[in-house]
Amino acid sequence: MSIFRSSRGLLRVIHSCQSRRALPIARSRATIPIPHRQFHAVSSLWGVKSQVLKDVGEGITEVQIIQWYVEEGAHIEEWKPLCQYQSDKAVDDITSRYEGIVKKLHFEADDTVPTGRALCDIEVEDGKYPDDNPPPESTPAPEPVPNNVAPAQPADAANPTSQPSESSSNGPASRYATLATPAVRGLLKTNNIKIEDIQGTGKDGRVLKEDVLRYIATRDTTAPAQPTPLGSQQTDTTVSLTPIQSQMFKTMTRSLTIPHFLYADELNINNITAMRKKLANDPKDPKKVTFLSFVIKAVSLALNEYPILNAKVDTSNPDKPQLIMRPKHNIGVAMDTPNGLIVPNVKDVANRSIQDIASEISRLSALGKEGKLTPADLGGGTITVSNIGNIGGTYVAPVLVPSEVAILGIGKARTAPVFDEAGQVTKGELVNLSWSADHRVVDGASMAKMANIVRESIESPELMLLNLR
Repeated sequence: MSIFRSSRGLLRVIHSCQSRRALPIARSRATIPIPHRQFHAVSSLWGVKSQVLKDVGEGITEVQIIQWYVEEGAHIEEWKPLCQYQSDKAVDDITSRYEGIVKKLHFEADDTVPTGRALCDIEVEDGKYPDDNPPPESTPAPEPVPNNVAPAQPADAANPTSQPSESSSNGPASRYATLATPAVRGLLKTNNIKIEDIQGTGKDGRVLKEDVLRYIATRDTTAPAQPTPLGSQQTDTTVSLTPIQSQMFKTMTRSLTIPHFLYADELNINNITAMRKKLANDPKDPKKVTFLSFVIKAVSLALNEYPILNAKVDTSNPDKPQLIMRPKHNIGVAMDTPNGLIVPNVKDVANRSIQDIASEISRLSALGKEGKLTPADLGGGTITVSNIGNIGGTYVAPVLVPSEVAILGIGKARTAPVFDEAGQVTKGELVNLSWSADHRVVDGASMAKMANIVRESIESPELMLLNLR
């Protein structure tokens, strides 16, 4: 009986505990509201990438910014143009490697940028691009400003009457400004002239050097004469080198460390002149083929016999210099352009016809005059031909390009009496060809033998037909 009562008491205790444990749960369900679940969009993570100026061509270590196509805060798409630059040889665009927001432009128009430096910073979506370039050069952070000290005001803000600088404007003051070459812009800056005051006579309104000089002459003529103090003298003016002049300075300085071997020859070009006249006067299909086209083809044929003159000297190990034999004949053509001397090259001359060579020279010349030659047109040359005779001068001693072992200079054609095969005096059209070679690897006999092949091909152009492809 006692056991039964004890069991009933135990059951009451268990039931009481269950009721007490269940009561708060039921009460909580009735009185405590369950919050609704809300979803929030997570913002994307962003990082900053630096657009670094890569190597734009052989031997080019710096470029000059002509104009920016974007401004800070603007959105840029991948592979869209960022800026236009001019090197010592060409004008071209630099495209964006990233898509994002332009955060900072490290350089302004007319600034010179060395290769390897960051052009601008672009904020991109984090993780979209690999870390394929080093971070930009760090700039010292500004000193923190105490709360009780007002931040320094810019000069323009402190002086409301001051004029805004050119760099703060949305774009160039004139649409002609972006068409002027750095040399012209330097001349404008030296003489304190605004480009919008000059009427450009070049293509698309380009302001040329002649336009600036004409404007200066007119201004000085119309300006009232100022009395000159007795004993006063004109002071010297310092002018910076243009990018082309700067690169020429460096290249020729390196070149003159190479011992040059000079060789000159005189050629009779009567036969080529007669052939060119026939081609030009063909009523069915007139063709304008220049004398230079025949020379370039003749040089290529001679290189098949003497490939060493198409080689390059590798001095990366001074104790063991080597020759790099180059299979293609990429023959450079020195051209005088408004921006200076440039040397694009005709690619793979061995597999081109003379007419094809003439067309390529015409294309390169047109691009050179407009300043639109690309690094592809200028890079990869293996030997150079300079036709100085187009300007004047019978004899020339050309200077080697450091990456080549031979160069040919062509003098001006002249009429002179010559003896024909029968011993009779007749009129001849003569041209001097002047060769320079790297005497460290090219001996005089090899140079003379190659020059003889070129001379034979030019004096008897029908011989070239046997080797044309």
